[in-house]
Amino acid sequence: MKISSKFTVAVHTLLCIYRFKKEYKVTSDFIAGSTGVNPVIIRRTLISLKAAGLVNVAAGTGGAELAVKPEDFTLFDIYKASGSMEENIFGFHEQPNPACPVGKNIHNILDSHLADAQKAFEQKLATVKFSDLAAELKMAESARSGTQLRT
Repeated sequence: MKISSKFTVAVHTLLCIYRFKKEYKVTSDFIAGSTGVNPVIIRRTLISLKAAGLVNVAAGTGGAELAVKPEDFTLFDIYKASGSMEENIFGFHEQPNPACPVGKNIHNILDSHLADAQKAFEQKLATVKFSDLAAELKMAESARSGTQLRT
């Protein structure tokens, strides 16, 4: 199983927009500098996120901003918006040998388990709010700077 990197690029993009919104004009070139991904890919990512209503993007070099409050969307929303969502996230070899007892039964014994795993994965993504990630980023930054947050 391999989910497209579009998903993690989209999460990274949104975190950049959130983190740097007050300090910089967050453009595709700016985000590309953080992600290490070509600005063209970032522009495509922003188009997908905008179509899903997660960001607003100003034309030209106007930059991007969140269109939704961080607590109002989840990793699952980003997963869907990024175009990474597939009917089946698990790839399956196309032609198992029907003359083999394993080959002729592999779909019958494995498909439902894979569907359950995919459903659990998607349900887990739906429990993680973007605001959770933003808080984790803030904690990580504080820990690296040596100013540990106290609870």
